[in-house]
Amino acid sequence: MEVSLIGFAVLLLLIFLRIPIAFAMALVGFVGFGEYLNYHAALSMISQVASETGMSYGLSVVPLFILMGNFVTESGLSKELYDASYAFLGHKRGGLSMATIVACGGFSAVCGSSLATAATMSKVAMPSFRKFGYADSLATGSIAAGGTLGILIPPSVILIIYGIMTETDIGKLFAAGVFPGLLGIFCYLGAVVVATKMNPEIGPPGERATWPERLKSLKGVWGVLLLFFIVMGGIYAGIFTPTEAAGIGATGAFFFIWGRGKLTLSLLKGVLISTATTTAMIFTILIGALIFANFVNVVGMPFALADFVLGWDVSPIVVVMILMGIYVVLGCVLESLSMIMLTVPVFYPMIEALGFDLIWFGIVVVCITEISLITPPIGLNVFVLKAVLPDVKLGTIFKGVTPFWMADIVRLTLIVLFPTISLFLASYM
Repeated sequence: MEVSLIGFAVLLLLIFLRIPIAFAMALVGFVGFGEYLNYHAALSMISQVASETGMSYGLSVVPLFILMGNFVTESGLSKELYDASYAFLGHKRGGLSMATIVACGGFSAVCGSSLATAATMSKVAMPSFRKFGYADSLATGSIAAGGTLGILIPPSVILIIYGIMTETDIGKLFAAGVFPGLLGIFCYLGAVVVATKMNPEIGPPGERATWPERLKSLKGVWGVLLLFFIVMGGIYAGIFTPTEAAGIGATGAFFFIWGRGKLTLSLLKGVLISTATTTAMIFTILIGALIFANFVNVVGMPFALADFVLGWDVSPIVVVMILMGIYVVLGCVLESLSMIMLTVPVFYPMIEALGFDLIWFGIVVVCITEISLITPPIGLNVFVLKAVLPDVKLGTIFKGVTPFWMADIVRLTLIVLFPTISLFLASYM
């Protein structure tokens, strides 16, 4: 136990020294494994992890879903989702923010990336926010918060990684993410209602669309809805595996953008390069995390931690609350993917020993990770918006995400207290 704690301390030190977390985890894992056993075994472990991860059939789902998301992003679908949402909600007080959140939810259902969702929707929605005189705080806050839905609503790369690390059924994880994702959208809409009721000036109503205009706006989004239902419906019905669904989704997204006449050789090249770059980044972090996890496992930290916690005279739910507190603190200094890869190998054996469902815990972890995306001082979605909108102050964006951060706390509490919210669909698979 002491050896693993020293390893964690060294790892955090390297992270604060701005060494990339993938290399920091790999270095600490290699040295720790070598010191505990021997360096010949450590070298063999590294080669085995790198080889098995790179050749893993299960991990092929990652680049395929990323490719699908990139095709959808380049298709211009985000604007049509926003237009459809605005047609139904834009006339309400705070309606533009509501429309943005609903559009973010729809876009993330096929994109799977919070950062991509936030960056894309900021370009689509911000001109309308400024046209109707919305406060920058509410405008940017709704975009940043809506973007966090990208890592929970399936298909989610984060859920895929969690499923692989815990050997949990990815299809059931996807099904478990549907209701919490929808709950997140409704909680965010409630946050907009409360914020605009307290100060109506920050979100004045927009123009009311006629019913013919509303129905016309839906024509642009039927394609992505069909793609989502084919991918998720096929997984849920057991027609194909998540890996096969990813291939079908990527192929469908290719024909989707081709059918819109937007597919060019330069765009295809850019999409493929972007997919390869993102995939390489994820695989590098995953390999580093697995090397570190092997070190943690060989010194017996997960089981020692489980025995230590099981010796406490407290309710298991209290342990979960403590772990959530740890995630919130880590989320202030680490980005979401790295945080999950660093902590899940340590925590999930303990959660399993306490009798909790690993699918439920995966949804809880992702919900906490969503909170970290808009939590100071890191809040990656906030910094993405700052990069896209340099004229908006960082403090203004953080002020704007406050009501949404509070809404996330409400949703997390409901999911912890009522596990059925996340387990209902999964239980029927």
